[in-house]
Amino acid sequence: MQKRWVLKPQGEPGVVGDLSKALGVDRYLSCLLVQRGVTTIDEAKTFFHPSLDDLFDPFLMKDMDLAIQRIEQAIIQKESILVYGDYDVDGTSAVALVYTFLRSFHESIDFYIPDRYNEGYGISFKGIDYASQTGVKLVIALDCGIKAVEKVAYAKDKGIDFIICDHHRPGPRLPEAVAILDPKRNDCPYPYKELSGCGIGFKLIQAYAQKNNIPFEKLIRYLDLVVISIASDIVDITGENRILAYFGLRLINTRPRPGLEALLRYASMLRKEEGNGGCVFNRELTITDLVFMIGPRINAAGRIESGKNSVRLLITQNLNEALLIGDQINSNNIERKNLDTLATQQAIGMINANEELKSSRSTVIFHPEWHKGVIGIVASRLTETFYRPTIVLTLSNGLITGSARSVKDFDIYEAVDACSDLLEHFGGHKFAAGLSLKPENLSAFSERFESIVRQRLEGIELVPVVDIDIKLPLNAINSRFYSVLKKFAPFGPGNMAPLFMTEGVVDAGGSRVVGKNHLKLGVVHPEIPGGPFSAIAFQQGEHFNLIEKQIPFNICYHVEENEWNGSVNLQLNIKDIKFSD
Repeated sequence: MQKRWVLKPQGEPGVVGDLSKALGVDRYLSCLLVQRGVTTIDEAKTFFHPSLDDLFDPFLMKDMDLAIQRIEQAIIQKESILVYGDYDVDGTSAVALVYTFLRSFHESIDFYIPDRYNEGYGISFKGIDYASQTGVKLVIALDCGIKAVEKVAYAKDKGIDFIICDHHRPGPRLPEAVAILDPKRNDCPYPYKELSGCGIGFKLIQAYAQKNNIPFEKLIRYLDLVVISIASDIVDITGENRILAYFGLRLINTRPRPGLEALLRYASMLRKEEGNGGCVFNRELTITDLVFMIGPRINAAGRIESGKNSVRLLITQNLNEALLIGDQINSNNIERKNLDTLATQQAIGMINANEELKSSRSTVIFHPEWHKGVIGIVASRLTETFYRPTIVLTLSNGLITGSARSVKDFDIYEAVDACSDLLEHFGGHKFAAGLSLKPENLSAFSERFESIVRQRLEGIELVPVVDIDIKLPLNAINSRFYSVLKKFAPFGPGNMAPLFMTEGVVDAGGSRVVGKNHLKLGVVHPEIPGGPFSAIAFQQGEHFNLIEKQIPFNICYHVEENEWNGSVNLQLNIKDIKFSD
């Protein structure tokens, strides 16, 4: 698919120049800092050296004092507490975090993950009935609950209190819970709004520790769970999230908990085991590794079998037990891959065979036999393939259930909200949402959603946009440049790995197609000394014939390290190639 390259604003020359001199780095690196809102040497020090001391006071969050009071009351009165969370990575990691923390000093505690197929997303009546039958007096809901007005009222009638810890957008009415922790509440003054659900859980235990004189150092062991949720839920890695992610990654790279070590073994990331029972990774793990190696496996448990297995994996301190659970979860992940591949192929075929679907500005596609656990993945695949707002639907328990995925600058939550009168349930955020509706409303919903998308995207060409940070001459890339560039990590939304552009490069000779249509090449610039620079362009082998003919071309790329046969060298990871006409 053809992509449109857009060069980001380059910052005020004076600000970029002053910062370059103050830090002793080149203008390209200082420009990258300015683009990220870093304009002074003090801001640069904070950016390059995240500190846990810069985390916000958790009691700035609306209702935090009420939440802690209710937890303290439950502990003093020896009440039974149920830690309840969604079945995805964010929910299961949040449950593992809060459950493990509270269990260290409160015995009467259990956890609950709803069944994706029998109960659906979030708080369920079945879950509340379980709490009532087991004598639970307090439910702490994580990564869900902000719209569970009826269910919280149902629990209240049974004498069960709720503390809701959520990060999704509230509806017009809040549940009658003892406390609702959600920075996206209009009345919440908490300075940082983009925490994950597990991040809210961490602020809860931070507040409890602060109130009860528990040293903060005892909370650091939970940051691996927080960074997994940040990576997998694709929240912004800015501000407080960046601090939490930085230290969480450091923990995983030095002392991974048994459950994570088990999953990383299946992802072939362990080089060897150390004599003291530790492990050594092939390389330093990044946010990208968590997104593609850890997140899908944890998610697979809830998609195929039960999200409870993910919690069990994350809370165990026994490696042998972790390996047994990890083996089952890895099998779930293999089954998940097969299911989503088949459903994606069927969906693409259905779209290509239907002229109305092919010409639409949105994709709303339904198949009653698609596995509910993979429709979100299929929606993401279709968005990548056709690049338009997409909703994939299947039949579950008499209702049509779906997952929605968006494209750049289109708020799919608002579009779904505009169809709310046709829906039974919905929730989510700007780029992803979930929904359910009665079968008789499918046609009306599809028509209205398409109309809304056409109206809001009128005059806008639906072409993937490649946001390029700066133009970079190849001779600016060296070991010193890369050593500073690495300090910009961890990368993710709000702080993406810098994407560079160099124009007019040519093949240095020896370029070839390798693997499944990957292009391995060396590039030089005819007018700039130095090189050649080693490069890889995944899934871009179709450019080989023109490149081999020494035709100049433009590249956009990340700079990264490549290890091969014990040798580490800088490499350009080319994301797109363009020829001049």
